[in-house]
Amino acid sequence: MKKISILWVLCAYIFAGCAGNASQSGHEGHDHSHEQEAHDHEHEEATSEHIPGEVIFNQALAEAVGLETIDLQLAPFTNVVKTSGRVMAAQGDESVVVATVPGVVTLGSLPFVDGTSVRKGQAILSLASSGISDGNIAAKAKYAYETAKKEYERMEQLVGDKIVSAKDFEQARLNYENAKVAYEAVAGKQTANGVSVVSPINGYLKNIQVKEGDYVSVGQPIATISQNNRLVLRAEVSEKYYNELPAITSANFRTPYDNATYKLSELHGRLLSYGKSSDSNSFYVPVTFEFDNKGAVIPGSFVEIYLLSSPMENVLSVPVSALIEEQGVYSVYVRLDEEGYLKKAVTLGADNGSEVQILSGLQPGDKVVTKGAYQIKLASASNAIPAHSHSH
Repeated sequence: MKKISILWVLCAYIFAGCAGNASQSGHEGHDHSHEQEAHDHEHEEATSEHIPGEVIFNQALAEAVGLETIDLQLAPFTNVVKTSGRVMAAQGDESVVVATVPGVVTLGSLPFVDGTSVRKGQAILSLASSGISDGNIAAKAKYAYETAKKEYERMEQLVGDKIVSAKDFEQARLNYENAKVAYEAVAGKQTANGVSVVSPINGYLKNIQVKEGDYVSVGQPIATISQNNRLVLRAEVSEKYYNELPAITSANFRTPYDNATYKLSELHGRLLSYGKSSDSNSFYVPVTFEFDNKGAVIPGSFVEIYLLSSPMENVLSVPVSALIEEQGVYSVYVRLDEEGYLKKAVTLGADNGSEVQILSGLQPGDKVVTKGAYQIKLASASNAIPAHSHSH
């Protein structure tokens, strides 16, 4: 009986110890669960600080693409009338070369193509007349001049003695003057290929109208020499903007061959005139400017023109290079921090070719990406940018 009692005491002791260990283990597990929940909660709070749509573009990539930003501020802007027009040579900056004698075109060593540079007095081509029915024009002009000169000198000696009449003497003098003019037009220009046609000014060839072997008559246009120093910008403006024409002061234009925007304010440009009525064959009113050709502007080319008129104050504007266009919707990237960027949709206003007015979507102080916006867009679309891993 005593042994049985001792066994019961031992069993009770063992059961009590197991119960205590189980209680302690449950308490520790409960504490660990609370720690995990707290950690998850902190992670959710950190994640909730991220801005939806934010893109990460690391600093190394930004430097590689030459990324640039501006701090957006309110500034003056001008109303813009967008139209089209043409660039033309200014008056006095071009000269038409014509044939001085009839003959067949013979080209020399000078490349007779558009854009060839020429100097004043330089031979452009020759006109050969020895093979045509009229004979060698230069030789005939020389013979006629020498004959007329001798006759004039002979009569000059006889008119004083009244051996010849004054009328005959005046006719001889007239014949001599005419022969002299004709001879001087070709004197010194005779070559083995014929009579040389020379450039009257420094410039370059354009509007070439003849080719090797063509026959030309006296006075026929051969080519145009352009100095290309001053150019004229002619804008064709719709009649609905007629009331705005008096307020126009300058213009910008964009060329189709280099996609560059030129500002007349930087090219010593000035307004020449604007039409007081539309052309009889169209519904457009011409507005004409003149400017220095400091760049590679081609006379005769058609361009997009942005006429600048009355000023506007306190306007937000961004460079055209900052805009991203997607199916007619425009947006820009705003820099949030060193590596974070956010795309914002914007509503556009006036466009002067280099800057665009922003009506909505941005605020003063925003750091707008002006160079590298498409690289950010492409990197985001290709999933090359890692997920956001830091808080702001």
